[in-house]
Amino acid sequence: MKKILVVCGNGLGSSFIMELNVKKALDQMGAEAEVSHTDIATARTEPADIYLGAKDIIGTLDDGTREIVALENVMDIEGIKAQLEGKL
Repeated sequence: MKKILVVCGNGLGSSFIMELNVKKALDQMGAEAEVSHTDIATARTEPADIYLGAKDIIGTLDDGTREIVALENVMDIEGIKAQLEGKL
């Protein structure tokens, strides 16, 4: 099972909401993954298969080795599904 790490600046409100939306998207897709949320600093050292977050901050994790999903709209379930298709 793949691990998706949902990332925001402080690892509190917005990443928790994104985590819930990712879980909802996965459910609608009929897919399974381990989903958790954290702040950007912790994400640098936490292993995951997919790092997902808002477009304005998630790029700072892109070191060429990580699978990065940058969201335009963190509330858009259809957008989350579109970004995750083919990555699970």
